[in-house]
Amino acid sequence: MGLVMAIAPVVIVGGIVVYVVERLKYKYNQGNQGMKKSKGAQDLLDSLIPMGMLFGCAIGLIFGMFFPISLVFTVSLGAGIGYLFGFFAYEIYSKEGNNYS
Repeated sequence: MGLVMAIAPVVIVGGIVVYVVERLKYKYNQGNQGMKKSKGAQDLLDSLIPMGMLFGCAIGLIFGMFFPISLVFTVSLGAGIGYLFGFFAYEIYSKEGNNYS
């Protein structure tokens, strides 16, 4: 069981990272990455993925403190899931026509 708890976050987060990187590579090759008109909106767009990772780490830390699961497991899994949610936020915010700010 200890081996599964050690390898599971690596496999799950690795799959998430490969998906996000391949998807961003595809968008880059197509030439339709998100670009915003104002500098503030572009800065927000560029920081959505790292902010998702930070929020995921924080949620994983809180979850790991209250449940009997390894803290390393919850923080790493939280960062991976936050990375995925940050990417989804990036996708939604970068669509054309959504020029907030």
